[in-house]
Amino acid sequence: MKELKHLNKYFKKYWFKLFLGIIITITARIFQLVMPSYVKNSIEVVEKYLEGTMPKPEATSLLLEYILIIVGAALLSGFFTFLMRQTIINVSRYIEYDLKNEVFDHYQLLNLSFYKKNRTGDLMNRISEDVSQVRLYAGPAIMYGMQTLTLFVCLIPLMFIKAPTISFYALLPLPILSILIYKISKIIHKRSTKVQEFLSTLSTFAQETFSGVSVIKAYTLEPQINAEATQLALEGKNRSMDLAKVDAWFFPLMILLIGISNVFVIYIGGREYINGNIESIGTIAEFILYVNMLTWPVAIVGWLTSLVQRAEASQKRINEFLQIAPDLKNEIEVETPIKGAIEFDRVSFTYEDTNITALRELSFEVEDGQTVAILGKTGSGKSTILDLIARLYDVSSGEIRIDGTPIKKLNLESLRSSIGAVPQDAFLFSDSIANNIRFGKESASEEDVENVAKMAVVHENIMGFSRKYDTVLGERGITLSGGQKQRVSIARALLKDPEIYLFDDCLSAVDTETEEAILTNLKKASRNRTTLIVSHRVSSAKNADKIIVLDEGRILQQGSHDQLVEQEGYYKELYAHQLSEKEN
Repeated sequence: MKELKHLNKYFKKYWFKLFLGIIITITARIFQLVMPSYVKNSIEVVEKYLEGTMPKPEATSLLLEYILIIVGAALLSGFFTFLMRQTIINVSRYIEYDLKNEVFDHYQLLNLSFYKKNRTGDLMNRISEDVSQVRLYAGPAIMYGMQTLTLFVCLIPLMFIKAPTISFYALLPLPILSILIYKISKIIHKRSTKVQEFLSTLSTFAQETFSGVSVIKAYTLEPQINAEATQLALEGKNRSMDLAKVDAWFFPLMILLIGISNVFVIYIGGREYINGNIESIGTIAEFILYVNMLTWPVAIVGWLTSLVQRAEASQKRINEFLQIAPDLKNEIEVETPIKGAIEFDRVSFTYEDTNITALRELSFEVEDGQTVAILGKTGSGKSTILDLIARLYDVSSGEIRIDGTPIKKLNLESLRSSIGAVPQDAFLFSDSIANNIRFGKESASEEDVENVAKMAVVHENIMGFSRKYDTVLGERGITLSGGQKQRVSIARALLKDPEIYLFDDCLSAVDTETEEAILTNLKKASRNRTTLIVSHRVSSAKNADKIIVLDEGRILQQGSHDQLVEQEGYYKELYAHQLSEKEN
């Protein structure tokens, strides 16, 4: 149970409710123990009446009294059982809530390489299915465990005090039941773990299929995907059937051994009554009730063991991620103001997951308020520069300084809140267009949202939708075209009005005329703001204060547009090529 020690902090947090729940559980079981004795007393009253040793009025009065006590005890037991569930089960829900938040918060701290190594379906399964399994340990396992312990401690001694011989034979099948249930539970645990692991595979397949449905349709891969889905469904069915076949033994075994215990009670009890060792047939009825009261707690020992094992297996999967320390640590707690001067000093960077070296001893400076364009072939390291400035990764060697301060000595939240980034692959949420733009600034008014949309040249497109800015987008913004998604992302960054703008080839999906209009607006909006523009187009870069041309992580050329078109090299060739394309 070492993996489950992680939950101890939550048990401490909710200790009072748990303690109250345990007291209520004990009280509920004590009221339950009242009933068998009064059933016995009721039968004895009937016996005495039939024997003629008790008059009818007295017998009727006593029976009514005992029935009221039995009904009262049952009602009180039921009431306290309700309170028990309201305390202990509620605590398990609180723990589930806290654990899900802890896992989600930790997910957000982990860097991008973690998400490249792990599949989305598996991440979702651990925060949903695995946490749900752990909740069963934090609630039902404690509740039923306390019920079982209370009944064992109170009932078994009581039974042996009243009739040792009947007690011995009545309890004889119960340890066998517990052992068999335990053995079955171990098999259930192994097979349920396989089912749980398979759910991650299934979740990942479904998530990737639904996200990539446009590609599947474009390549007419529906038959192939259906075949894979059928195979996965068949495998899932087989695993679930393996589990169900073992699970099917649980209740039949329990009923069989309960029946054996009841047979022992009736046979041994009857013999004891005949031999005069017990005074009343009511004792037999009382012990039948005792056996039935003990049956579920005894059977549940194995089930509880299985529950704990499954919870530990799930918590182990959760702990695997929780124990991954974030590579990026916020070493400065106080806020650090950002102006926007950027300096790369012999920076090298290698991606851990692919071992590809994206930058090699790169050095350059960007002055506060300056606009710098970065060009180069695919894989030259352009996007990596922007990721390092936002500190999505830490450099392998060298140093990045913002306003003369090493980036690691800046408050991470201050740094990122001062940046307005538009990624190459624009990501929009399944929300309204207005809320997607407000993602950059939640307090923005409708007028502010419309103004930045106009600057991003997407306002007219939005007004063409039936619900305008209240139009709810599909997953990942699938409702919009590629160019519209890019422009909504630009509007989001403009609304934030940050100190540093990072535009990563964010105009690749728009036409030249729209690009020109957006660039003109961006120039106005980013005045006195540090701006880095990554692009494949000279048209996006020519108005920049400085242009940097990269090749395999090194600076190939550097200077203004006028300077670079006079130099032989990559920029002049690219400019000439794109100019001829535009003329054609």
